[in-house]
Amino acid sequence: MVLDAPTQASASIFEQVAEFQHEQVVYCHDHETGLKAIIGIHNTVLGPALGGTRLWHYATEAEALHDVLRLSRGMTYKAAISGLNLGGGKAVIIGDIKNKNEALLRKFGRFVNNLNGKYITAEDVNMTTKDMEYIRMETKHVAGLPESMGGSGDPSPVTAFGTYMGMKAAAKKAFGSDSLAGKRVAVQGVGHVGTYLLEYLQKEGADLVLTDYYEERAYAAASRFGARAVGLDEIYDQDVDIYAPCALGATINDDTIGRLKCRVIAGSANNQLENENEHGPELVRRGIVYAPDFLINAGGLINVYAEITGSSREGALTQTEKIYDYTLQVLDKAEQENSHPQAAAIRQAQERIAAVGKVKSTY
Repeated sequence: MVLDAPTQASASIFEQVAEFQHEQVVYCHDHETGLKAIIGIHNTVLGPALGGTRLWHYATEAEALHDVLRLSRGMTYKAAISGLNLGGGKAVIIGDIKNKNEALLRKFGRFVNNLNGKYITAEDVNMTTKDMEYIRMETKHVAGLPESMGGSGDPSPVTAFGTYMGMKAAAKKAFGSDSLAGKRVAVQGVGHVGTYLLEYLQKEGADLVLTDYYEERAYAAASRFGARAVGLDEIYDQDVDIYAPCALGATINDDTIGRLKCRVIAGSANNQLENENEHGPELVRRGIVYAPDFLINAGGLINVYAEITGSSREGALTQTEKIYDYTLQVLDKAEQENSHPQAAAIRQAQERIAAVGKVKSTY
């Protein structure tokens, strides 16, 4: 079943938790450090909930809750469809990146530690491996640590590699070939993952156009990769073959979907479809091949899973490369079922959770 946010803005917290079928939501507040955070634990049938912490200046606390609920649910499906023994969780810290400091991060680490391993955190938007070091001072339940501390380092390169593999698979479905040489690709967001993705695309000879929330970062990336930088809102109107959303979610919505001229959507952002039930089928009607976000951006999760299980970086890359095959399987399944890729991917993830749930019920 594909779910979206409650339609009523007045929905209570428990109504929203029930809508997304979460196990637990934890509110973290500390007056001394100014910490305001929410931890969402969606499902732990397959294992402890692992998901990064995002720092963002949310307009409202309700917006932060909605984000963490959608993100943590996506992590459940991401782990399940990738064959990992992990549940889904996510955390958001409400605030400005300028106010991020050691005390705030260490206090957050204490809240994570109080969950006794049910939730394992890692880095996400506006967080770094250095921030994970601070959190690690207060809890062992953290991944994505620097390699100097025995961790796997920045997961962004692996996330980008998986996104690239998914993009090539979607291109094969749409164009009959997975070659991206000469393909026009619009990359929305050139942070850590977006930049690594640009490297892959440049090497293959793609024609690049990009944008970013931070204008100076967009122009710097354009200069480095021989791309064309456009405004934030202009990215949707570009005459391209592939649109790659690599920033925040919900960029495929009622306002943008009619403006897209691409044949493929494949990016690293989470929750790209504002409304899965409406926009997933609409993309099919418009002849746009959509590579499910939680499937193709799973490389970072695979990387940190390798860290906590003691596997090698090479093993993580090998597992991430399989995203190419998984994407083709899901796209074929959606076509056979007369469905859309996001729904097909969610059903596949839910089937694994249900199957493993039967095994655990006899423990």
